Amino acid sequence: MLTEHGKTGAPKKYKVGVEAALEVMGGKWKPLIIYHLFTGRKRTSELRRLIPDITQKMLTTQLRGLEKDEIVQRKVYSEVPPKVEYELTEYGWGLKPALDHLCYWGEEHLDKVYGDRSKVLEDFESFET
Repeated sequence: MLTEHGKTGAPKKYKVGVEAALEVMGGKWKPLIIYHLFTGRKRTSELRRLIPDITQKMLTTQLRGLEKDEIVQRKVYSEVPPKVEYELTEYGWGLKPALDHLCYWGEEHLDKVYGDRSKVLEDFESFET
């Protein structure tokens, strides 16, 4: 979980809760990773296919951060070659309502800006659960 401490070892202070949320899931890649994990466990290669602009190094870094914050868990299978999968933790599933709302807002924003979101939004499966 968040373990950011100042030089004194005291817990970091936040002005509003959204600061803490953005610290955990902010940035370009983490919300996309979480979004794609709503459909179930994924291997690193599957996430790379779903998020083609992310580099392997960045994906690994972001997954490690999400794992540290207990949003995702890494499952390693004892096989040759090794198989690793990532899935959301119960805690990570708590982000679904927030990301759903961001997704809906983003779609409405695209309609407003482009007149029709289908001009710029690729077709994805529905991720309703």
